[in-house]
Amino acid sequence: MWKMLSCSFSELNLDVTLAAGQSFRWSKSNNGEWFGVISDFVCALKQDTKGNLLYKIHNSAKSDDSYEQSKPDQKRPSKRPKTIKNISTQNNNLSYINHEDILNDYFNLNFNLEDHYNLWSKADENFKSVGKIHKGIRILRQDPVENLFSFICSANNNIPRITGMVGKLCSNYGEKLLQIDDQTFYTFPTIERLAADDVENKLRTLGFGYRAKYINQTAKILLKEKPPGWLENLRKISYKEAHEELLTLPGVGAKVADCVCLMSLDKYDAIPVDTHIWQVTLKDYMPHLKNSKTLTHKIYQEIGDFYRERFGKYAGWANTVLFANDLKMFKNNKD
Repeated sequence: MWKMLSCSFSELNLDVTLAAGQSFRWSKSNNGEWFGVISDFVCALKQDTKGNLLYKIHNSAKSDDSYEQSKPDQKRPSKRPKTIKNISTQNNNLSYINHEDILNDYFNLNFNLEDHYNLWSKADENFKSVGKIHKGIRILRQDPVENLFSFICSANNNIPRITGMVGKLCSNYGEKLLQIDDQTFYTFPTIERLAADDVENKLRTLGFGYRAKYINQTAKILLKEKPPGWLENLRKISYKEAHEELLTLPGVGAKVADCVCLMSLDKYDAIPVDTHIWQVTLKDYMPHLKNSKTLTHKIYQEIGDFYRERFGKYAGWANTVLFANDLKMFKNNKD
């Protein structure tokens, strides 16, 4: 049965939030449902006509593994129901997990987005225009391990290819959770699995290129040189400190560090400057940088400081809306 979290489209635009390059483990079915994994739970998500978030947890001891049955006064759907096969469950206490709390945390639903859109619109005319088109774009609060290794895959890459790489990481090194029709869902690999000596060569054969070395080396450092929970504990220190710590890891430059800070470490003033934000910045905010041939550390910092001064302590949220507006997949999006 579908369950509901009260929401609105101005507070959550599921389609843009899940497709705009924050997480790479979501896929949208032909009937408009999103399927993905949060905290080792296989989730189906969609929004109703009012924008409420509807969810179904497929590998929970409390949830019905079959799709919602039609109500007596409704016609039974003619299409074949999905075949769901439970493969494994890592958590023996699934029935005691509050799925609503997990979704609230993952989507940061306690953050009043509409009010902040209004504040950012007052601070910036460009955002005011963009915000009318792209409402409800939220920052996800992801698992730091998954977030880190996913964005190591993002170097010189695009969203479809990153999605493919993250999928290969999970299918080759994660644990099987559930199968729905022909799609199998996996946990994200543990640090221990990614630190194995044979991982780099295997990832190279899977098309990861130079990223294979970074993934394996970073996993080994986290496993052997850092205390347990080191990544999660970066949530407790300042943005500047967390950013500097992340930069010590192989394959982590300023942009990747900022993505991890923003999307999993609660550093909402982090500004990841990639090709899209660089183009937006030159066109709409800082044209004097057009003569710069490369994105130097000094210019990167200058761009981040500009947005932080313009939008405040949640500048990373506002910046993500501008980022989504520059993605080709949303160019024709209308309110």
